[in-house]
Amino acid sequence: MNRTAVEPNQSTLALTRTAGQHQKNPSNGVFPRPETCDHDRMQAIVQHQYGSAEVLEHAVIDRPTIGDKEVLIEVHSAGLDRGTWHLMTGTPYLIRILGFGFSRPKQATPGLDVAGRVTAVGKAVNRFAVGDEVFGIAKGSFAEYAAASEDKLVTKPAGLSFDAAAVATVSGITALEALTDIGHIQAGERVLIVGASGGVGSFAVQLAKALGAEVTGVASASKSDFVLSLGADYVFDYRTNYLENANCEYDLIVDIGGRTKVSSLRKLLTDTGTLVFVGGEGGNKITGGIGRQIGASLMSIFFKQRLTMFVSGESLEHITRLREFLESGAVSPAIGKRFKLSEVPTAMHELASGLTSGKSVIAVKSSTIT
Repeated sequence: MNRTAVEPNQSTLALTRTAGQHQKNPSNGVFPRPETCDHDRMQAIVQHQYGSAEVLEHAVIDRPTIGDKEVLIEVHSAGLDRGTWHLMTGTPYLIRILGFGFSRPKQATPGLDVAGRVTAVGKAVNRFAVGDEVFGIAKGSFAEYAAASEDKLVTKPAGLSFDAAAVATVSGITALEALTDIGHIQAGERVLIVGASGGVGSFAVQLAKALGAEVTGVASASKSDFVLSLGADYVFDYRTNYLENANCEYDLIVDIGGRTKVSSLRKLLTDTGTLVFVGGEGGNKITGGIGRQIGASLMSIFFKQRLTMFVSGESLEHITRLREFLESGAVSPAIGKRFKLSEVPTAMHELASGLTSGKSVIAVKSSTIT
């Protein structure tokens, strides 16, 4: 097994919008950092159209208002996940039809994963008070302040850093749901995680081990040491013919990569094993990998094996369950790389290029950058 490290090296692209105009520094091609002096304003990343990372702007905008059941969070750190990339690009087009904005994003400030301190609460909020340290899912976490429903947040364990908390929720609850609610994992089972080095995969490996399974990860050879450090018992290089050379069958396969043939994965399952599809990578621009997943689910009618898909929810129950694993230390978020708020476009580029391991964190407060 080859074990080499990947050191991403991407130039930083920072954007700002001042008085409605883009002001560029011709000496280095980098936009100056916006300054805020109005207490009702904040720095944020915004986008007004779908596209690649170049549509992202570093701007000064109004702070969000909150509803009766929402809180306002002073964001310390935010996490970058594959879903946020899909919402930036507007692909597959199915997400536009599902209500995220047909011709442009409905939510102008991207970002879901969040960790920070509560600075204001809605009049119907009863779970949090000003000053509480929280993490969970917000509306537009790539900003100095973000609004979030109280039912999508939990208190941050004292021993967990803001960075670690920020990258946990979206990927963590997806992995947890795939393994438990959908995959019905049992202690002692053999589990194969395809895409083990990514955001969801890094949580899936740790959670499966914490739940007593024997875990094999699939990743690039350069990331094998990383996957082993998460607790995996074995690692396959996805570029090899591991599908043919695997010497055992698996009770549960969690496919996060989304590009392996379903027939090939089925050969690695026990007669009554379960294959869980996570995410919608690959496929066409209309449905992405969802079309492949629906087809596999229909095939499941004819086999004893379960071939199933799901769309992860954002329920308080799942976030609370994940918090228990984090607080106990059974799961430790794998932070791949840290970026400043102005470097979100670079972080997006690296995510799309497959250069990241674990989860990238956006350190919103300047004090978190060392």
